Amino acid sequence: MAELTALESLIEMGFPRGRAEKALALTGNQGIEAAMDWLMEHEDEPDVDEPLPTPLGRALGREPTVSEQSGPEGTGSTGGEGKPVLSEEERQEQTKRMLELVAQKQREREEREEREALERERQRRKQGQELSAARQRLQEDEMRRAAEERRREKAEELAARQRVREKIERDKAERAKKYGGNVGSRPSPPTEPGPVPSSPSQEPPSKREYDQCRIQVRLPDGTSLTQTFRAREQLAAVRLYVELHRGEEPGGDQDPVQLLSGFPRRAFSEADMERPLQELGLVPSAVLIVAKKCPS
Repeated sequence: MAELTALESLIEMGFPRGRAEKALALTGNQGIEAAMDWLMEHEDEPDVDEPLPTPLGRALGREPTVSEQSGPEGTGSTGGEGKPVLSEEERQEQTKRMLELVAQKQREREEREEREALERERQRRKQGQELSAARQRLQEDEMRRAAEERRREKAEELAARQRVREKIERDKAERAKKYGGNVGSRPSPPTEPGPVPSSPSQEPPSKREYDQCRIQVRLPDGTSLTQTFRAREQLAAVRLYVELHRGEEPGGDQDPVQLLSGFPRRAFSEADMERPLQELGLVPSAVLIVAKKCPS
């Protein structure tokens, strides 16, 4: 098929003449199908209708043909001998094939875009499921820590009651031993001033070991978060809790946060995130401040 026949076929299919000539030139005149592929791929580009900067013949590495040199006005007198003549039936058949090719290209493009949209939706759902699973694990950890805290507080309360009962029994035994059976002649004991504190000789003071830490975190918007952590948990656990519970910021982006201590003033570094709360002096309770982390 000659070049002019391919050009006429593209024009009959509704493509502008300049765009059709550009497609044929840039595909090396390899046929209508190659030109159609180029037109379908570049139809949305803003410069698709701009003419080529050089003549078609030089752009393809050959001398311009007689029809290219004479232009549209001279095609009838100089280029008519080399142009094959198609009958009306052949022209209609060729146009029909090209229209079918255009429809096929459009279907392929729509199918490709649909597959890409489905893939993006699958990725979005996958990320949503992963985030939901992370939040569920965090909630389960919070419930487990709360249950352990309730059990620990109950055990401490029972132990404190037991110590009070034992002390009362010891005091009774000491008074009975001191006054013996002389109940009638016994002077009235002095009024007891409420609970008797333990003397240093009886119960030497000892430093209490805490296994829980209550952290209050103040957010930039004025709100605060309060949570109980294990004393041996790393500071990174507190930062993760803050990032998951501080709420969505305008725009949807979440900036990284930096944790500060109120008094004494201290900014915790990335190395501190790997250290336990007990080692950082945050036990049994502490107040931390959240500040946006400046990008390095």
